[in-house]
Amino acid sequence: MKALVYLGKAGMAYQDVAEPQAGFGEVILKVEACGICGSDMHGYHGYDARRVPPMIMGHEMSGIVETGAMAGRRVTVNPLLTCGTCTECLSGAPQLCEEQRNIGLPPHPGAFSDRVVVPEANLVQIPDHMDFGTAALSEPVAVSYHAVQIGIKSLRRPLSAAKVVVLGGGAIGLATALVAISQGAEAVMLGEPSARRRATASRASNAIVAYDPDGPEAPAAASIDLIFDAVGAMATREASFKMARRGATIVHLGLLPGAEGVDVRRLTLGEIAFVGSYCYSMADFRETVALLGSGRLGALKWVETRSMTDGADAFSDIDRGDVDAAKIVLIN
Repeated sequence: MKALVYLGKAGMAYQDVAEPQAGFGEVILKVEACGICGSDMHGYHGYDARRVPPMIMGHEMSGIVETGAMAGRRVTVNPLLTCGTCTECLSGAPQLCEEQRNIGLPPHPGAFSDRVVVPEANLVQIPDHMDFGTAALSEPVAVSYHAVQIGIKSLRRPLSAAKVVVLGGGAIGLATALVAISQGAEAVMLGEPSARRRATASRASNAIVAYDPDGPEAPAAASIDLIFDAVGAMATREASFKMARRGATIVHLGLLPGAEGVDVRRLTLGEIAFVGSYCYSMADFRETVALLGSGRLGALKWVETRSMTDGADAFSDIDRGDVDAAKIVLIN
């Protein structure tokens, strides 16, 4: 079969690889679509020691099951691999499992390929009307959906009455804004330094107000109820604490290294909740599939599809910033 293989820093090649073999409790999925994640780009740059070349990345997948009881079904896949027996797994929070691993990280080849082996228990059937490109968005949008649920639980007022800001206009940030709107937010301000990304965000929903963090439209100090930091850098943490009003909630879902920018004194005196959000539960994942199927996230024109055969160029274009879309999905 063919696969897009990571060969080392900034090196990708579409080439022949061995056919996968399913083991106990596993099925073979014929991959129809797989999205390029920011973590895939992190590996592409050579920044992730877990991604050891040569390997096949890709965990935002959809396709048709070829083996097992669900053969012939159209599905997406929860790529989290967990023990299933620890307290976190049994309580419905498998993303917190100490043994949590991912499809697309060694020793589990990913879905930038014709076929991939996945656990049968991780399959989620998709509606007949949902195209595979949309279904591949289930994984990244589930990250946003989980973050929004955490934010809602921590809010001191209804989401419809809250002033909401998302920092970061990439796929996760934009999806977070759209999910928040679908859950009742009247409007969401989205801070993004890239003019191209701001334009993409503005086209995604009339309820998104995209602004330049360094411009005059940035939120006033101590004015925002709920902030989602989808970047996780020192600058965005500083901005979050500056704009947070007393009693506000900051949901931190960016994965950049470092801890600078956390204003502990302001956190304490203002009773500001600073909470982390990581991945999603299986319930979040299933609810996200339903949300995508409902059409309540809009037309998804912020997504671009390309052929898997052109995957190396897609990685290169993203690396150069030569992409208007917030997400590229590769199609077989």
